[in-house]
Amino acid sequence: MSTHASRAEAGHTTGAVGPGPVRDRETVTAQGERVDPLPAGVTLRESRTHADQRGTVVEMFDPRWGWPDNPLVYAYCFTIRPGMIKGWGLHERHEDRYFVLFGEMETALYDERPDSPTRGLVATVVLSEHRRCLMNIPAGVWHAARSLGTRDAVVVNFPTMPYDHANPDKYRLPLDNDRIPYRFDHPRGS
Repeated sequence: MSTHASRAEAGHTTGAVGPGPVRDRETVTAQGERVDPLPAGVTLRESRTHADQRGTVVEMFDPRWGWPDNPLVYAYCFTIRPGMIKGWGLHERHEDRYFVLFGEMETALYDERPDSPTRGLVATVVLSEHRRCLMNIPAGVWHAARSLGTRDAVVVNFPTMPYDHANPDKYRLPLDNDRIPYRFDHPRGS
């Protein structure tokens, strides 16, 4: 999702052969708000980590927040080893709500919902123990997650439905496919 500035915009004024420097584009506002759009229904809610001499505490979910509208009905934890990717996955009936406890994770999203105002949008979100938040991923949005750090990413999911072992609401595609217009560098996983 990077954009490339023209040579003049990048400040390239010499006659050197080849591409000149490319100016960074705005990714967040001065207040730290994300600039790039997200698929409709993907929302983020920050959770502050409080520290004192004994350790830390962070609230992961509270129904009083009213975020999102669906109640907490099920929770589980998963890990992603450094450099590995889990995905592409899609749910038809439930939403995922991710919270990173430890590590860093990039989540790639692709909106393929026929009636969505953001149909065709590809977006990425980095979740981290350094700035924890909940991320809601609506039903019908393809998603894949990659651990970015040097240790396992530890993620809690609060999906809107319990897992149905006899009839899983999970559809998968290989990481490298012709359906989703996004490619991970050096993909490892499935």
